Amino acid sequence: MKQLPFDKECIDSIKKTVPTPFYLYDEKGIKDQVRKLYRAFSWNEGFREYYAVKACPNPEILRVLAKEGCGLDCSSYTELMLAQAVGITGEDILFTSNATPAEDFEYARRLNATVNLDDITHIEFLLRHGGMPETISCRFNPGGEFKIGGTIMGKPGESKFGFTLKQLFDGFVRLKDLGVRRFGLHAFLASNMTDSDYYPSLARLLFSTARSLNEQTGAHIGFIDMSGGIGIPYRPDEKEVDLDYVGEQVKKAYCEIFADTSIRPRIFTELGRYITGPCGYLVSTAIHLKETYKHFVGIDACSANLMRPAMYGAYHHITVLGKENEPCGRVYDVTGSLCENSDKLATDRSLPPIDRGDVLVFHDAGAHGFAMGYNYNGKLRSAEVLLREDGTFRLIRRAETPKDYFATLDCLGLF
Repeated sequence: MKQLPFDKECIDSIKKTVPTPFYLYDEKGIKDQVRKLYRAFSWNEGFREYYAVKACPNPEILRVLAKEGCGLDCSSYTELMLAQAVGITGEDILFTSNATPAEDFEYARRLNATVNLDDITHIEFLLRHGGMPETISCRFNPGGEFKIGGTIMGKPGESKFGFTLKQLFDGFVRLKDLGVRRFGLHAFLASNMTDSDYYPSLARLLFSTARSLNEQTGAHIGFIDMSGGIGIPYRPDEKEVDLDYVGEQVKKAYCEIFADTSIRPRIFTELGRYITGPCGYLVSTAIHLKETYKHFVGIDACSANLMRPAMYGAYHHITVLGKENEPCGRVYDVTGSLCENSDKLATDRSLPPIDRGDVLVFHDAGAHGFAMGYNYNGKLRSAEVLLREDGTFRLIRRAETPKDYFATLDCLGLF
């Protein structure tokens, strides 16, 4: 059974001022995740986590992470704006984007962010729109299939991201000619990996490629960005990635591949899901019970609040507050109120018998949860709340109102 860092009394207190549905983030849990990561990679001088802003773009969460030593991984103009708004600029930002508009590159250069290029044609594009910095990174796509042992973990050859190997070598030569003095190498080959050998396997690929680039082009490899991809155990019976093992195996690969060279790159990560995923919860209330061919629980949240189950068939564990110790003797579909039959946050889920007014908490929603919300059917995005280490809470984003929904329709004069 998954545990919660709060109880029914805490949620009842929050509900007095913040109605459900809302997202709740555990500040202590987030800090603990960051600290585990830094301990695992403490052997690498200059290791840095650049939190993937897209996972949870709330300024208060980003401030918590910045205080723990994290930089930010941004991928759009507005994510850059958000970073600047919380006081993060310069090399504390990695800008990893694709099909990038000119104004995004120009803004990233004004902030002096470290740019990670996705395409060899972007070299000349960046030169025209922002200018060439002395430090730059390139995103590598090895093509084909990415395997661990004999198991296929991803198919980079079908991905829209990154340089081919030949483009990477040609790109480094061109970038050196344009004045680049310090290079980074980046790759993202699979998502939500709970196999502890994913990062070590990716590391060997990147380290070997970095060594070849250094030997054949003379490029100084200043850092290797292993991106994200480490997953979390969404189901109670799944195991968490062994981060200490990951750190040890990446170190082993680092020492073996760079042992007889002068290459000593810093290691960067861009983890989003691993950092905040397990530390965020969607809190909702049961408002209807329906009996037809199945048992349905209608809640005040919907797929517009948490779209992963409808989009991916993703599993999010549910706790019914106050009934944690009751047997799960009833099978329900947990639904929202969208005019879509796919608006089910859980299907055929065994839960305790539910009454109207019961609070249902969806676990592991702290990454790609609120961030992927939308306004279909005129649904309004929920509030976000931070549960502080001292047990108090703070509203860090108010819920949307109809005025927000109609804000871009000034021509109608509705407000």
